[in-house]
Amino acid sequence: MKLYTLTRRQLVRKPLREVFPFFAQPENLEALTPRNLRFQILTPRPVQMKEGALIDYTINLLGMPVRWTSLIAVFEPPHRFVDVQLKGPYSYWHHTHTFAQHDGGTLITDEVRYAMPFGIAGQLIHELAVKHQLNHIFANRSHVIET
Repeated sequence: MKLYTLTRRQLVRKPLREVFPFFAQPENLEALTPRNLRFQILTPRPVQMKEGALIDYTINLLGMPVRWTSLIAVFEPPHRFVDVQLKGPYSYWHHTHTFAQHDGGTLITDEVRYAMPFGIAGQLIHELAVKHQLNHIFANRSHVIET
């Protein structure tokens, strides 16, 4: 299984006490995700973020609706949380969100470690589409946060 890593950092000119709570509300993922992906949380609202929380949602990937279940494996406000895919399109998905006071604002760091299903075919799909789509999703998120 080939493991990929996507790391993104963004400095937000707001204090940690404001930034972390925004990201700790799963409902805000809808605003941060490109509209064409039709991201929709299925878990009844409000979703309580805590270690052990399960969040179900759907998202369109490569034009197809996919059901996804995430487990909040770590929740350490206001500095870090980790979501892990239990069910979804990847063979492996581990997303660490880190928040730190930095230079008059908050430094947000995302590290996503993931693996594709389908062996060599999955690696080809990754090169042709998935890595570009993930970069687009995180670029969109950065843009939304800046505005």
